[in-house]
Amino acid sequence: MANAADALKRFEVENNIQQVDHDSLFKYNEVQYKQFLDAKPWAKDPHYFKHVKISAIALLKIVMHARSGGKLEVMGLMMGKIEAHTMIIMDSFALPVEGTETRVNAQAEAYEYMVEYLDLIRKTGRLENAIGWYHSHPGYGCWLSGIDVSTQMVNQQYSEPWLGIVVDPTRTISAGKVEIGAFRTYPEGYKPPNDGPSEYQTIPMSKIEDFGVHCKQYYPLEISYFKSSLDSQLLDKLWNKYWVNTLSSSPIFTNRDYITGQIGDISEKLEQAESQLSNSKSSLLLGDKKKEESQLDRIVKDSSKVTIEQAQGIMSQVMKNLVFNHSCKPQVGRSYFNWSMIDIAMTYLCYCLVHQGFYLLISSEGAKNIYS
Repeated sequence: MANAADALKRFEVENNIQQVDHDSLFKYNEVQYKQFLDAKPWAKDPHYFKHVKISAIALLKIVMHARSGGKLEVMGLMMGKIEAHTMIIMDSFALPVEGTETRVNAQAEAYEYMVEYLDLIRKTGRLENAIGWYHSHPGYGCWLSGIDVSTQMVNQQYSEPWLGIVVDPTRTISAGKVEIGAFRTYPEGYKPPNDGPSEYQTIPMSKIEDFGVHCKQYYPLEISYFKSSLDSQLLDKLWNKYWVNTLSSSPIFTNRDYITGQIGDISEKLEQAESQLSNSKSSLLLGDKKKEESQLDRIVKDSSKVTIEQAQGIMSQVMKNLVFNHSCKPQVGRSYFNWSMIDIAMTYLCYCLVHQGFYLLISSEGAKNIYS
């Protein structure tokens, strides 16, 4: 189990999970919470909530649930409390809903399950309230679609305070780090100030229109993660289950359809950019060159992201092959690990992918800001 423990530590480092020295975050003050609800500070300030703290247990449960859905969207609820401008997620639970590859909606069965679950958990002494929902976007990023915006707006109208979280299990498998976003919608009719360009993320062409139409109707919250001494045993048990699934799967094979789709999407974007460029040569002379370069920069970012994720997947396969398919006993006249031609080929391919990734990074003037 040493490897599982090391992997858990790596998971905590990659997602910057902070150790809480005290367990005060787990104490629930019901009187203080009711006073907060009566005050309704969010009604005066649409940006009142600015931060989200998610417990490591809740994060792992959300990721495991999202991964279990595969290509289908899944949905669940989150329980927690409020401290000033911060929403604290203590726990989460899955809902029995039937999702598709593009949407997920709760039906009567899910609402009945939700009420019964919350009633039973209160009998165990857990007093936290449901303060948000989560769902998955397998392979197309963390943002709110038109349906998601409508769902979140209704919940904020009748169930405040309420948070919406989106997790992408497919990109989580490819990148290693949890791909997640937390959002709240603006009141109807509210016009947000122009805060400038937001952090870039890859959006498939089939989703760009839906993303662009609704992207000004909500705002993201800053996310951080925490754990405490109370989490240790439960987190270890959850991780052992998650670790087995991670160890027995390969991001290259698990996400082969996603990778193929990403490459096809980049090809479509290149064709579109080329078409627009050839049809607007006169416009470029009038000062629209920067716009075209910006579009090409985004394509470079997308291709570099796919390349780096592929390199990470191949490196993972090489390490698993070395660990599980080779004898660890040294033999006379042989090295400690007996490398095969497959090992050498995979390592060389990994090197080529990384080299190609760095080439793409420097192939455009705007590409230097990919991770800025």
